[in-house]
Amino acid sequence: MKDIAIYGAGGFGREVACLINIINETIQNDNDKWNIIGFFDDVKEKGAHNEYGVILGGLSDLNAWSKPLSVVIAIATPRILKKIINGVTNKLIDWPNIISPDVVFLDKNNFSIGKGNIICSRCFISCNVVIGNFNILNGYVTVGHDDKIGNYNCIMPGVRLSGELTIGDGNFFGVSSVVLQQLKIGNDITIGANSLILRKPKDGCTYVGNPAKKIEF
Repeated sequence: MKDIAIYGAGGFGREVACLINIINETIQNDNDKWNIIGFFDDVKEKGAHNEYGVILGGLSDLNAWSKPLSVVIAIATPRILKKIINGVTNKLIDWPNIISPDVVFLDKNNFSIGKGNIICSRCFISCNVVIGNFNILNGYVTVGHDDKIGNYNCIMPGVRLSGELTIGDGNFFGVSSVVLQQLKIGNDITIGANSLILRKPKDGCTYVGNPAKKIEF
């Protein structure tokens, strides 16, 4: 079995533990299965437990880990996700893609993906799709044809991305939000739940509503 740890011991981290267990059920060779050794978390106390494992410590403990270890980052906030990745200096760490067995790919031969991504249950990936590194597709997400997704994007349950989109880095797509076709989504944009993006949004801004409008805090 291959050792794996989950960074983030909250609700999403526990869901990812369940996802890994489901993946294991589909693997015939025990040597290829994942062995969840526990969680890393910067808030919860080292040595504490949840129902899926022990808290192994925080970022400093991960950087001091002395054996090869696969790690999946289960934190669905782009800024924090990127900060953790940039803070990992341990060369023994690798970043596998965790993909639910029930994800539908229209054309796996015409699909490209980087490292450290999580694609949760019931997602749909159309043809000629490119996904970068450390993205989260959190259940029932639809990715349209010819979409290109960058890095550190957190895409919440039920999001629908239409075809021919170009999506940059560090964006957050709220639950059941929709982006219409052929748009360019830049960087560090927040899209509210149930919002509809009709036009190109500006980097670093928040959009809410149907149709979505930029809001200020």
